[in-house]
Amino acid sequence: MHYAKHQLTEETLFKLYKDLLRPRMIEEKMLVLLRQGKISKWFSGIGQEAISVGVVNALNRDEYVLPMHRNLGVFTTRDIPLHRLFAQWQGKMSGFTKGRDRSFHFGTQAYKIIGMISHLGPQLGVADGIALAAKLQQKKTVTAVFTGEGGTSEGDFHEALNIASVWDLPVIFCIENNGYGLSTPTREQYNCKNLVDRGVGYGMESYTINGNHIIEVYTKLKAIAEDIRENPRPVLIEFKTFRMRGHEEASGTKYVPEELMAEWAKKDPISNYEAFLLDEGILTPEKIEDLRTEIENQINDHLKLAFAETEVESEEAQELSDVYAPFREKAVESGKVVERIRLVDAISNGLRQSMEKHSNLVIMGQDVADYGGVFKITEGFVEAFGKERVRNTPICESGIVSTAMGLSINGMKAVVEMQFADFVSSGFNPVVNYLAKSHYRWGEKADVVIRMPCGGDVGAGPFHSQTNEAWFTKTPGLKVAYPAFPYDAKGLLATAVNDPNPVLFFEHKALYRSVYQNVPTDYYTLPFGKASVLKEGTDVSIVTYGAGVHWALATLEKQAHISADLIDLRTLAPLDMESVYTSVEKTGKLIILQEDSLFGGIASDISAMVTENRFTCLDAPIRRVASLETPIPFAKNLEDNYLPKSRFEKALQELLAY
Repeated sequence: MHYAKHQLTEETLFKLYKDLLRPRMIEEKMLVLLRQGKISKWFSGIGQEAISVGVVNALNRDEYVLPMHRNLGVFTTRDIPLHRLFAQWQGKMSGFTKGRDRSFHFGTQAYKIIGMISHLGPQLGVADGIALAAKLQQKKTVTAVFTGEGGTSEGDFHEALNIASVWDLPVIFCIENNGYGLSTPTREQYNCKNLVDRGVGYGMESYTINGNHIIEVYTKLKAIAEDIRENPRPVLIEFKTFRMRGHEEASGTKYVPEELMAEWAKKDPISNYEAFLLDEGILTPEKIEDLRTEIENQINDHLKLAFAETEVESEEAQELSDVYAPFREKAVESGKVVERIRLVDAISNGLRQSMEKHSNLVIMGQDVADYGGVFKITEGFVEAFGKERVRNTPICESGIVSTAMGLSINGMKAVVEMQFADFVSSGFNPVVNYLAKSHYRWGEKADVVIRMPCGGDVGAGPFHSQTNEAWFTKTPGLKVAYPAFPYDAKGLLATAVNDPNPVLFFEHKALYRSVYQNVPTDYYTLPFGKASVLKEGTDVSIVTYGAGVHWALATLEKQAHISADLIDLRTLAPLDMESVYTSVEKTGKLIILQEDSLFGGIASDISAMVTENRFTCLDAPIRRVASLETPIPFAKNLEDNYLPKSRFEKALQELLAY
């Protein structure tokens, strides 16, 4: 490779060499430790160091970078203490995940590094969110995010590029094209000549860079970053490089032709650059030896620290408490002035007051801006808060959920409206794998609320009617609210926005304009994990939520002789089981009503917990009543039969007669 100084100082040229050499020497040591069984797995970046080192040197220290599992040079160039990296790879407490995750699956705000997850794609959208926050905060910063050529086939890649382009976000998308996705060569991954050509489709400028040429990487990235800071926009870069070792060490490289391996070995970024610096007199053999000795001593010293640390011990209380970010809600009591409004109005008012309270809150969703959302909940919000904070999004649920996470990482709050709760399936991965797990894994909050218009009884058919709360109550790290009344909806939504943890906020469409209540006009909050006891009686305990509350109320009004405790759960995670236990202790009979289909729903868990903890209080088998085990049909007669409204009354009578 041909090198030129490009007016770089000898100090800069030498620093680039040192920054290249250090991750290479660490990797060589790790490969020895892997063979000795002292680390469990290794993803080698040997031969690709110039990309990580060049990109990070081109960024400012306060600018975020989102690396992959072959970007050791990102971490070492940001000067993360080596003993902490070594401890991370050994699952020790002084690593970055307390032994809960491995490799580079972590982030650190102290060094402005946000690590990847194994699903790869979501981090691209996270970079969008980080950049959006910087833009809204009027910071002239750049965010750099890495992916491999394999990751460019994921939908998240295309969603993230489209979002960044439409919103002019200052993101540098870095594709490390190293020839293989595990064993699959590039010819079997995509059919365009260069991946960078895809930038044209997104109206995005793009460049191809020799990823093994440290000076080219550094100088071009530095110029691009400087320009983006003044003229915010995304840029797509394809770094041509090669993976000199297996996907991970156990996979080997037998699938790579020997001549191809030999060809790329001649392009080694360190040996070529070293030869150039020797020719320029910037390096000498003695200086190289001294530097190698210095790095080797540093590695050995820090390895001793990591090896000396005891193995991590599991403390159940600590494990459970770290699932959620700490949140001590300061209750805000409601005032005495009320107005009689619908559920949809209460949600709109609560959201508006949260926007007024939190200047760093951004609302995102399809058609939420000028149109006001399909249910008109955000109507008038653009006039009140501007289009920067009330943002129409492309149709890309996964990318927007990831963007919301990036906003949270960079100091903001986000409310995402799923146009219908059904559509969250297109964004399921970042919800359950990024939002839910980040705090437990590396202590990072996910200050995101996802609003979920849901529910049947409106003739909307299989794709606009699901009550899919059980998808999320199963996932540790998520909170789930499901109010049935306007008063609860407004107060719980305020709490959800205040909470730094991810909240799925379910809003039943059939209740939007059919349920009225006197609701305080001012701002107030209601606690999560506290059910509402709507009626008190001695014959039976009825536990339900959402539309089920109104079905139960209608049944009790019709059957006035039934003396029942009626419990509206209000939130499903956290779940107020103490109120359920107290009621069962009194009545001895329990029926649980849910709109969701029966198997695997919240009713099953409530039934199991009562059976395990209050079995001796029961005078009859617990009854669960739910919708049919089918998708939700469209025709009214079919939907009426699908929903459990009529079956509930019969089941209740049978339980009372037991």
